[in-house]
Amino acid sequence: MTNSTRSLAIGMAVTGALLSGATAAQAQANKSPWESSAALGFTLTRGNSSTLLFTGNVLTSRKQGNDEVSLGADATYGANSGVTTAQAFRGFGQYNRLFSDRAYGLLRAEGLYDKIAAVQPRVTISAGLGYYFVKTDRTKLSGEVGPSLVYERSAGGASKTYMALRVAERLDHKISDKTKIWQSAEFLPQVDNFNNYILNLEAGLETELYKNLALRTYVQDSYHKLPAAGRQKNDLKFVTAVAYKF
Repeated sequence: MTNSTRSLAIGMAVTGALLSGATAAQAQANKSPWESSAALGFTLTRGNSSTLLFTGNVLTSRKQGNDEVSLGADATYGANSGVTTAQAFRGFGQYNRLFSDRAYGLLRAEGLYDKIAAVQPRVTISAGLGYYFVKTDRTKLSGEVGPSLVYERSAGGASKTYMALRVAERLDHKISDKTKIWQSAEFLPQVDNFNNYILNLEAGLETELYKNLALRTYVQDSYHKLPAAGRQKNDLKFVTAVAYKF
C-alpha cells in the first residue's frame, strides 16, 4: 500500500468513526431532547501535488430541567506526499447543574492527542461554578471558574501532572433564524507556576444551506506556554465544513 493510499484510508476510517458516532447520537436523539450535528471537511489533491486534509467533528447537547449536557469529538488528519502533517483527536464532555436560572455548578473532562505537537495525550478534569450573564432566546453569554487537574504525556514518554485554575467564557448569538455565531476562550494556568499555562480560543459562524444542512466556518487557536521540546507554542487551525444537524 502506497503512502498516499494509506493516508486516504486513514482519513476514511476516521470519517467512518465519526459518522458511526453521529448515528448513535441520532438514535438517542429520537428518544430524548438531544440536539446533534456532524460536520466534515475534506481536501484531496493529486498531480503536481499530493496532499490530503481531513477534518470532522460530532457535537451533541441536551438541556432538560436543571440539567445541561454537552459532548463533542473532533479529528484532524493531514498529509503531504505521504508525510503526516497533522494528526489530532479531541473529545470533551461537560455537565452543568443549574442552581437558579443563571447560576450553575459544572464538571468537565477533556482529552487531546496531537502527534505533531507531541501531546500523547493531555487529559484535563475540571470542576467549578458558572454564571449566565446574558440568557435570552438569541444570546447566551456565560463565564466559568474553578480548579482543574491536568495530566500530560509527551512523545518521549515524559509525563507531568499538575493543578491549574480554569477560567472560561462562551458567547452564542443567533444573528437570524438561519445564521449564528459563537466565541469561546479558556485560560488554564498552573497554580504553582503561572509561567506554564494553556490558552484556547475559538470563534465561528454557521449558516443554514438547506433544511438540516449548514456551512460551518471556524478558527481555533491553542497556545501552550511551555510546549514539548522542539515544538511551537502556538497552533492555529481554520476550518470550513458542511454540517448535518439532527
